[in-house]
Parts: sequence; structure tokens; C-alpha cells
Amino acid sequence: MFFSKQPNLEVIIGIDSAVRGEITSKGTVRIDGGVEGSVTADCLIIGEKGVVTGDATVRQMIVGGWIVGNIRAAEGVDIQRTGDVCGDISSARLSIAEGGKFDGRSTMQRTKEIPYKGDAPVPENS
Repeated sequence: MFFSKQPNLEVIIGIDSAVRGEITSKGTVRIDGGVEGSVTADCLIIGEKGVVTGDATVRQMIVGGWIVGNIRAAEGVDIQRTGDVCGDISSARLSIAEGGKFDGRSTMQRTKEIPYKGDAPVPENS
């Protein structure tokens, strides 16, 4: 994992929970259950049992579970050994651990070219 800091944990979707709809948070969202819908957050962590069906727009993302959807990450995406991504990734950095799965296209872009908070630009010192 190459992330230097993670913001405060704001939202937790537990292993026995399921959410349908859009999730938006300025902090960290951890998903150990299921989410059907888009996620916009500073940091998104999908635990080993977590499943997301929808797009993610984040600063950074750690995938230990499964996501079917496109990912736009201003800083980077870390696919762990148990992670499975089915969708396209636009990110400044991408890390895939041995055993991690990725089915899609990857576009590497500069951090400032990928905003994660709506249309507001990402600060250059973030």
C-alpha cells in the first residue's frame, strides 16, 4: 500500500449490511457489506467481504473485496491480493498485489486532472 495518510473513518457498511443508493463522504468510507450505487469519498476501503456495484470517485482507494464499476482516483488505487476490480480505472497511481484481479482499462493521469469532489479542483498539495 502506498498511501501516506487516510482521513477519519466516517462511514462503515458492516458485513451483514446492504445499501442501495449514492454514498457521499468527505472522509473515509469502509465497505464490508454490499453497496449498489455510486460512492464519492476522500478514501474508499472495500474490505475482503465487501461488494460494490457502481462507480467510485475518490482521492484514494483500497480494494480488498469486489467492485464492478469504473474508478476515478485522484491519488491512487491499491488492489490487494483478495481484490477484484471489473471496470476502468483512471488514476495517478495503480498498485496490484500478486493475486489481485483487474479486468478493464487503466489510464494513468496526473493528480490534478482527476477531481474527486464534484467539479471542485483537487488542491495541488493534497
